[in-house]
Amino acid sequence: MDDDKELQEIRRRKLEGLQQDQVQEAAQEQADEQYDQQRQAVLRQILSPDARSRLARLKIARAEFAEAVENQLIMLAQSGKLQAVIDDASLVQILERLTPEKREITIKRK
Repeated sequence: MDDDKELQEIRRRKLEGLQQDQVQEAAQEQADEQYDQQRQAVLRQILSPDARSRLARLKIARAEFAEAVENQLIMLAQSGKLQAVIDDASLVQILERLTPEKREITIKRK
């Protein structure tokens, strides 16, 4: 009988642990969602619709680079260094400055 009680207690503790993990994961997901919504709100304020569209397309192709650009733009906006809304042409210029130069690689066969 003691073994049954111990086994039930172990199961109960394990179930409580799993439930706590699920609650923590849900809270983390909610916090991540709220953070993303705040980022999108800031980007809507500082980018024109065309610029947001370009950045969204860039995010599909080069997610890490687009994230870095978004982070830089958000930091500039929060520090007050952006005075006007960034249009598509301005975003293109920013992206050209931030894109590293491509090196030509040639393969010579003998």
